[in-house]
Parts: sequence; C-alpha cells; structure tokens
Amino acid sequence: MTASQHHFAHSHSGGLINQLRRLFKKEQNISHKGMYNEMAGSGMQRSYMVMPGQPVWMDRSYAQFSQEAYVKNVIAHRAINIVASSASSIKYTAYTLGVKGGKRELKSHPLLEILDHPNPQMSKGAFFHALYNYMMISGNAFLQATGPKDQAPSELYLLRPDRMAVLAGKGTLPSGYRYSVNNQTMDFPVDRINGRSRILHVKSFHPLNDWYGLSPVEAAAYSIDQHNQSGAWNQALLQNGARPSGALVVRGDKTGGAALSEDQYTRIKQQIDDQFTGAANAGRPILLEGGLEWKEMSMSPRDMDFIQAKHASARDIALAFGVPPQLLGIPGDNTYANLQEARLALWEQTVIPMVEHTFDALTGWFQGLFNERVVLEPDMDNVMALATRNQAIWDRVERASFLTEDEKRAAVGYGTRTRSSEA
Repeated sequence: MTASQHHFAHSHSGGLINQLRRLFKKEQNISHKGMYNEMAGSGMQRSYMVMPGQPVWMDRSYAQFSQEAYVKNVIAHRAINIVASSASSIKYTAYTLGVKGGKRELKSHPLLEILDHPNPQMSKGAFFHALYNYMMISGNAFLQATGPKDQAPSELYLLRPDRMAVLAGKGTLPSGYRYSVNNQTMDFPVDRINGRSRILHVKSFHPLNDWYGLSPVEAAAYSIDQHNQSGAWNQALLQNGARPSGALVVRGDKTGGAALSEDQYTRIKQQIDDQFTGAANAGRPILLEGGLEWKEMSMSPRDMDFIQAKHASARDIALAFGVPPQLLGIPGDNTYANLQEARLALWEQTVIPMVEHTFDALTGWFQGLFNERVVLEPDMDNVMALATRNQAIWDRVERASFLTEDEKRAAVGYGTRTRSSEA
C-alpha cells in the first residue's frame, strides 16, 4: 500500500454506528487502530473521542511515510536533508532573565553542557539533525530527559515517533506519554498542575488532530506516489523494454502480410535477448534476413507528457517541504532570479520558522526542568545565507539618526555599552 492509499484508507474507515458502540461500550477495550472515530461517508470532519488515560496512536504509518518518502524518493529525501542540515547548523545562545526583564548571556551552564553533549551516542549536530528529520517526516519529535528524579537532567535522547503514544487527558493537556518497543512499554506522566514532564513533544500544527502534528509527507503523499511510480516506470523501460525502441516487421507479398513460423519466431526472439539486450550490447548492428525490416520508434507526445508530469509532481513535493525547486535541480521552474535568492527564501520561509518554533518549545521545557528562567535563542548572525539580509538591517539601523547608540545596539541584538567602554 502506498503512502497516499494508506492515508486514504484511514480517512474513510469506520461508521457512525460502530463509533457510538465504541464510545458507549462499558468495557473500554480499545485497540490501537480503534482510537480514531470518524464520521465516514457523511462529509463530517474527524472527531476524536478518546477516554482519558487511553493511548492515542498516530492515524497513519510513520514507517510507510519514511519508506516511501525518505528512503525511496530522491526529491523528498533531498528536501528533508536540506532543511534538517540547515536547521541543525544554527548555533544558539542561552540567557538568564532578571526580575525586571533584563537578560544576561550565559557562557557556561548545565543547560549548555547537556545540549553540547546530549548523550554518549550522539553529538550536538547529529542530535539536532535527527530532531529536525523527525519533524519533517512525522510532524512530531519526542525528546527524553534522563537523570535522577526531581533533579536537573544529565542526558537527552530522541525517541522514534512511531514508538510513542500520547496518553489522552481530560482537556487539551495529555496525562502522559507511552513508549512501546519489543512488546514492552514505559509511561512518562505529565504533571496536571504545571504540565511538566520528562518528555518534550515538539509538533507542527494539525487542524484535525489534538495530539499529533501534521507531517509534510502527508500533504505531499499523492505527489510522492506519482513520482515513485514514474521512477518505477522508467526502470521498467530500461529492464523490460516496456516501450520498444523499434519493431521488426516481416515484409509480405502484394496479397498481404507475411508471418514467421514458430521456429523462426523463437530463434529471432532468442537472438535479440542474447545479442541486443542490455547496456553491453547497446549500439550493435543487427543482421536481418528473410524479409525482415527494422522500424525505428520515436518518443510519442504521451511519453513527453509523462515526463512533464514527473517534473510537476517533483515541484509539488518541493512545495510541500518548503524548498525552492532550483535547490533540488528540478527543471522548468525559475521562480527566483538566482540560487542566492532561492537559498534566502529557504531560510526565511522554512528553516528559521522551524528553528524558532523548536527553540521556543525547548526554552519552556528546560525552564521547568532546571527551575530557572533560562531562554534559548538561535543565533542568526553567523548564518552565511543570511549575510546579505543582516547587512541590510545593520545599514538601515546605522542610518537611523533618530536612534541613540544604545537603541541601535539593542536593535541589532547587542546590549548597552558599559561605562568602561565609553571611557
């Protein structure tokens, strides 16, 4: 089953009667696939009726999306890696907030240490690269903080989204998270008062799901399937001759066409398979006898439309992941004047919003874990792709005669000058 077929099957399953039976059934014997109750066939939107404390599983296959998009599709794979690599390359700065709202940069802190060395198996770059990959493929990322109970964490780990289930709460706040692997489960509770947990769930917006984020792969599922089928078709052309490059025609007399005997047909077919099939035999001349004639076949308009359709589906995939087609080598799309503009659009429209969303979630989580008013901010000043934009900001602030020097410094992210520097 393809990614789009899997999504379609989940979006059109069940019925109203079965939903009501599951809802009012006294014995809460709810299976993983029965978590989602949907008004199928009535045109109504999805309705999630889950009892508190029950695990809510994702309504699409993470493994299927990973296989069809990241493993098999070159366009989706490259788009995901471009975004994840760009986002994970951004450095960050930690600040502590004062009582009056001022902030002071932290040069050393346990928070910075745990981010620089998350766990023995992963470096900082690998950790954030995997985090953003999970976000792009699943729309969800789950981080686990380990260490002694009621103390600051000592290590961070990423948990695979398909192994995680949200334990539904009475409202919009989950009651916990459940990790399942090899028929073993582990629950991580969520404090009902302050919402703190040893699990951080970073998710994108989903208009129909209270518990999980929407993956770009789900939005691009049909285009990914079309592109994969195009690749399979081209492979069949190379291996099986699905569209022959020519035809052998038997010339007949004036009264009609001629036919080959069974032995002649078998001998010619065997000769073509042995001597004229495959890359090693490309371009070899063929010897014809007995009234045989070779007719060359050219690419038909239908084949040309097929190629254009493949490029169109590739552009749709790039659009879903927020990557300009020029950066993926897709022909026929010159939305931006040059690659520099395309890279700037990638950062401003895709990478920066994702990074800021992630660091906002990390800041709130770490403040609860460390019991400190610590803020994590991504450092965009050192991003080479944004150098032109940053320079324009600096020039505009420098020419602002109505601003004081301290206001100019604050506008570009610096603090006020100290008395010693003024002297």
